[in-house]
Amino acid sequence: MLNQQSHPNLDLMFQALADPTRRGMVERLSRGPVSVSELAKPFAMSLPAVVQHLQMLEASGLVSSEKVGRVRTVRIEAEALSQAEQWINERRTNWVKRLDRLGDFLAATADEEPESKA
Repeated sequence: MLNQQSHPNLDLMFQALADPTRRGMVERLSRGPVSVSELAKPFAMSLPAVVQHLQMLEASGLVSSEKVGRVRTVRIEAEALSQAEQWINERRTNWVKRLDRLGDFLAATADEEPESKA
């Protein structure tokens, strides 16, 4: 049976990143903080729809926002992305080790196989 550890923050992060619009927002925010209206410009949707996407990104911990006067500025939370990256890298490392062991096993057994008669 698989060891299924619960990672509620990761679950929310991957759920947030499952949507292409939110991934686009994260991509834009990786270049620096912007206002919500500036972030909304490239997307063909209403400002309330953009705000809903941002709420999901904030709930996941991937972005944060701050309101100064009438302007709400959104920024990426690098630590949250680092957590997701660490989780992915742990999986990748495990699979690389498994594939290396399989390669070693196949190389060892290839030397033991008798020549086939043609």
